[in-house]
Amino acid sequence: MQASSNTKPALPLLALAALGVVFGDIGTSPLYTMKEVFAVSPHPVPLTHDNVFGILALILWSFIMVVSLKYTVFVMRADNNGEGGIMALLALASRNIKGERKRLVMYAGIIGACMFYADGMITPAISVLSAVEGMEVAAPGLDQFIVPITLAVLFALFWLQSKGTAVAGALFGPVMLLWFGTLAALGVANIMHEPRVLEALNPLYAIQFFIHAPWVAFVALGSVVLAVTGVEALYADMGHFGPKPIRYAWFGFVLPALILNYFGQGALVLHDAEAIKNPFYLMAPEWMLYPLITLATLATVIASQAVISGAFSISAQALQLGYLPRMRILHTSEQQKGQIYMPYINWSLMVAVMALVVGFGSSGDLAAAYGIAVTGNMLFTTLLAGIVFHGIWHWSWPRTIALISIFLIIDLAFFSANILKIPDGGWVPILIGIVIFTLMTTWKSGRGLLLERLRNDAMLLEPFIDAIGAHPPQRVHGTGIFMTPNPHGVPHAMLHNLKHNKILHERNILLTVNIADVPYIEERSRLGLEELRHGFYRITVNYGFKDDPDLPRDLELTKQLGLELDTMDTSFFIGKETLFVSRSSGMAYWRNKLFVGMFRNADSITNQFKLPPNRVIELGTQVTL
Repeated sequence: MQASSNTKPALPLLALAALGVVFGDIGTSPLYTMKEVFAVSPHPVPLTHDNVFGILALILWSFIMVVSLKYTVFVMRADNNGEGGIMALLALASRNIKGERKRLVMYAGIIGACMFYADGMITPAISVLSAVEGMEVAAPGLDQFIVPITLAVLFALFWLQSKGTAVAGALFGPVMLLWFGTLAALGVANIMHEPRVLEALNPLYAIQFFIHAPWVAFVALGSVVLAVTGVEALYADMGHFGPKPIRYAWFGFVLPALILNYFGQGALVLHDAEAIKNPFYLMAPEWMLYPLITLATLATVIASQAVISGAFSISAQALQLGYLPRMRILHTSEQQKGQIYMPYINWSLMVAVMALVVGFGSSGDLAAAYGIAVTGNMLFTTLLAGIVFHGIWHWSWPRTIALISIFLIIDLAFFSANILKIPDGGWVPILIGIVIFTLMTTWKSGRGLLLERLRNDAMLLEPFIDAIGAHPPQRVHGTGIFMTPNPHGVPHAMLHNLKHNKILHERNILLTVNIADVPYIEERSRLGLEELRHGFYRITVNYGFKDDPDLPRDLELTKQLGLELDTMDTSFFIGKETLFVSRSSGMAYWRNKLFVGMFRNADSITNQFKLPPNRVIELGTQVTL
């Protein structure tokens, strides 16, 4: 949750912190973008004066239209109580939508999230690889060590995730400040040798590029988009800093540094066409190569760290919103709420990233896979933002369509150009997206089917309480808390307890947890208590999708509502469902089997809600899907 304005650090300090978290990915794109456009990509652009000017103009106006206008001016205003990112945008966009339209919005958000995961796998691979590839320039004989060194750096990065990033994070801002300063200095030094390159600031060069060589210009968009990779981080990390520091850092420092560096690379290749094999490193004098490789590696590690942290964050949000099974979530900082570590996501990402490094072997080959993930995420962010503009902000349809059409034309142009790269590696993020989309939709649908089965099989609560009053069973001292998704039905665990143990506690609480479509729920709205009859209570605990669920902590709030619970005299009863698959359920048979596998491997409710293990009783029931 964002701190109040009087406790926030000064704007320049927040902007410095944002440099280290938000801009790592987009800040390391100069390592490979120009190289991919002209020399390495499957569809390289011929290296001519006009083409260099056209590409530089396209990069500049991509920064202006996509990053500056679309994201910092409009999309960052579509926050969900201060939080950004594709899952926060999905929750916001679907708030006032019902029925089939809500399902379509859900699919759009899930596809966008899948592309974010693909981006999260490719970014560390291509970023660290491109930094270490500087060794080819500094010492060509060491090129066989590029992949092993990259794998070692990546392993260290993922291994350190469980330790938290609080200490290292304090260095991120200063390191990225040095990085962007170096980008600007290298750019200026090379522009001075070829100052006419600044003519490419004129957008007419981009227009002329499309007029004189439309197919070449279209194909080039598939690599030009690499310059804006990481733009989603501006929106996703908005909750950590607020929009103002991010805009301050972008317009005041990052954007000028990137423009200077790209134009410096353009000046270099105009002066020496051979430099296109690695224009970023060849901008630097020979004495600077090893320090620059070290700095670039640090910058790409920071960029990768931001993406990995983003994967943890979006996974936790998806889990809370019901799109992923329960997983273990560890908090690595007592001071900062958002610093979490998810072991399963971390090691899965590491395996995927290392497989990409080994499988592709170079940043040039990986670049073909990168564009689809980035442009896919951008495209679905635009669609969801349009729904928010109309449905939440109440813009008229003409106004919404006019703005969204501009962004969609740009997104579709970038996405279409990257479709050409599918045979050369673009199939990888599509395959990743299909797998994750299948898992997320299967879990969401399967959970809905399971809850429907449990609800249909449950006895109504009110007649049950009346029966208890008429024929009271043996009562024992203490409180029994029965967790149930259906507050109006009798939990199976309660029925089993009554059937087999022939007892009820003197106080019986039906506890339901609700996850709202807002990031956080204030403490005063966290708990709802309803006293029923004959020692029965109904409690509802509300969480936002970025809250940290802790039921023992939050049940202390019942004291304020007149119900005092003694922790040592309270038992938690949880239904332990054993699932069986039927061929006549609401899902395909193979998806049922997949859901059952995911359900069996999900983390326990005890861990998810921080219940004291020695006070938890699980009672089993069989459910046929």
